[in-house]
Amino acid sequence: MLGESFSARLDSLLAPDDVARLQRYPGTAPGRQPVHTVYVPADQYSATTVTDWGTQAMDALEEFGPPPGFEPEVWDELEPLVHAKLGTEPIEDLRIDFEDGYGVRSDAEEDAAVEAAAAALRQSHSDRSAPLSLGLRIKSLEGPTRARAVRTLDLFLHYLQSAEEPHALGESPVPESFRITLPKVTSVRQVAAMVELCAALETEHALAEGRLRFEIQIETPQSILGADGTATVARMIHAAAGRCAGLHYGTYDYSASLSVAAAFQSMEHPVADYAKDVMQVAAAGTGVPVSDGSTNILPVGDLAAVRAGWQLHARLVRRSLERGIYQGWDLHPAQLPTRYAATFDFYRFGLAAAVTRLNNYLSRSASGILDEPATAAALASYLSRGLDCGAFDEAAINDLVPAGLTELDRPTLDRLSGPRS
Repeated sequence: MLGESFSARLDSLLAPDDVARLQRYPGTAPGRQPVHTVYVPADQYSATTVTDWGTQAMDALEEFGPPPGFEPEVWDELEPLVHAKLGTEPIEDLRIDFEDGYGVRSDAEEDAAVEAAAAALRQSHSDRSAPLSLGLRIKSLEGPTRARAVRTLDLFLHYLQSAEEPHALGESPVPESFRITLPKVTSVRQVAAMVELCAALETEHALAEGRLRFEIQIETPQSILGADGTATVARMIHAAAGRCAGLHYGTYDYSASLSVAAAFQSMEHPVADYAKDVMQVAAAGTGVPVSDGSTNILPVGDLAAVRAGWQLHARLVRRSLERGIYQGWDLHPAQLPTRYAATFDFYRFGLAAAVTRLNNYLSRSASGILDEPATAAALASYLSRGLDCGAFDEAAINDLVPAGLTELDRPTLDRLSGPRS
């Protein structure tokens, strides 16, 4: 029989590996992941953007609704939820876009847009109309746009801090949920440079260490597969030194860089699925969420065009959710009805089965499905995400819990779906 000394030897041998694994793969990040990110060109962003989008989305529903693809009885359940969401939280996550959506302007014009955007952000927080999370997309750190990217971010933080009136952003004028999107990343060195930039800005603007976090936009082939054959995106996550707040897929830049003809570029093209598969594997266990990209076919125009755009958008949202990607991009107010309708339908569709399976797991009841701890964590996470976005509430979950069994309250779900070493 092997004695305790051998186990101790293995403990000693694997101790560095244990520490490294926990550092690199801490598990699911705590907190709420938004269901989408809305991109608004910097010169179109204002303190009322969030409420304006909600109003425009409801106007589109009133004029062209209901969206196609939902059975009448399903839409009857979804409609009040969608209207409530558009009236209270139409945008969960917003990026003020200084990149492709804004374009190349003179330095004076972009400087002015930066100042106006910072003032609008302060005002939206003062009015309590700001979304769950908000930030800006700067230009890339490639040579031609590097200096402009640094200047825009530096100026934005400066204007947030320099307001004469008391700000409403808490102890720091930079909200905890503030995020920077770094586009067109082509190398691990650019990620390391972004880490250095964030640290320098924290020092310059008297921000707490680690306050500035950024998303890596995956829209180049070099960010998926490096010249040495490795998955570059995996190295990028760890090079971000804990500052990586997400991986966001860029549909059209990525597809174009692989010579996909414009008519066939989409979120569901095989090249897109491959890139997102690599992103998901690279991010698994790191606490870094993955976001899908956008469709550029918008629900605008006449009735036929709007309904066709809605049908496509709803299908793509559902497709991403079924593939384990719980966030995507929206580019127009009229996409909000189908973003929320498809998302709510996804979570409500699986609600009863998820509650049953989780209860069977917790009570060790015999059933036709033998779930393991990892699946129980996924079931709990599914229910938590449904609660977060407003698809249902705790009462709806516990109405499905058999009498005599423990209620599935939020602390229980968090415990089951929390980080696993």
